[in-house]
Amino acid sequence: AINEAINKRAGRKLLPSIATSLSLMAGVWALLKYFPAGFAALVALALVLAIKELAHAFSSTDTYVSKRSLMISAVGLSAGAWFGGIRGLAIGLGIALCLMLIALLRKGPHGFVKSASASVFALVYLPFLAGFLILLARPSNGLERVMTFVILVSCNDTFGYVVGVLLGKHPMVPTISPKKSWEGLVGSIIFTAIGGYLSFKYLL
Repeated sequence: AINEAINKRAGRKLLPSIATSLSLMAGVWALLKYFPAGFAALVALALVLAIKELAHAFSSTDTYVSKRSLMISAVGLSAGAWFGGIRGLAIGLGIALCLMLIALLRKGPHGFVKSASASVFALVYLPFLAGFLILLARPSNGLERVMTFVILVSCNDTFGYVVGVLLGKHPMVPTISPKKSWEGLVGSIIFTAIGGYLSFKYLL
């Protein structure tokens, strides 16, 4: 009954969310510990799935983006970040941008600006930024670096969720996400700061 009450108030199921998060953390830890290159492949796979979802969101607003081009770019940028570091990521972004815009131009001028803007946003927002997660994993202490990142994200999400469920009364953006509250935001900030302090002190 308590679990059902929490689910109703928070707008999502608590126990499956926790199980999914713990499973992902265990998988990431194992890859970084025993097969670091597999972590880069996991990030690339996650990007492909995320791009599919983002492209669907764009299509609902009648905005064209090439899923295939973005997916290929995601794999390329992930490989560039893993094998070439920051230079590989930067060069990969430049190549992907040029090829993607050329491909869009071949479709004609109609809607080009709209499609190009959406494509560039998708490329930078997902594959490019995720490349920095791969960069964190490259050094000898990559496991500790990525685990610190995971702890920070988990503290932000989990304690924003918990504080929002227990104390949330003032919605932040009710028309977009009615379950998000200012109290949850404060909880996220406070507990992420605490998690960051402990991670940097004991992991790094």
